[in-house]
Amino acid sequence: MKTIAITIEESMLRSLDRLVGSNSNRSRVVRAAIADYLAREEKRRRESEERKIWDKHHARLDRQARALMTEQAEP
Repeated sequence: MKTIAITIEESMLRSLDRLVGSNSNRSRVVRAAIADYLAREEKRRRESEERKIWDKHHARLDRQARALMTEQAEP
């Protein structure tokens, strides 16, 4: 692990200390928060890439789906 220095507002630090209490430590909570943030951002990035693919191909996929439903509905 690497040690870093950050700047944080006093009110945020007090809130963190209230949250952490004596059961944990600041570093562990900050690491967990960063891990959660990174996971959310990675999910957002993947969804954005998937959206670009969908936007590029949605008309063709829609036509194919409609044709398949029509084909399956025929007796």
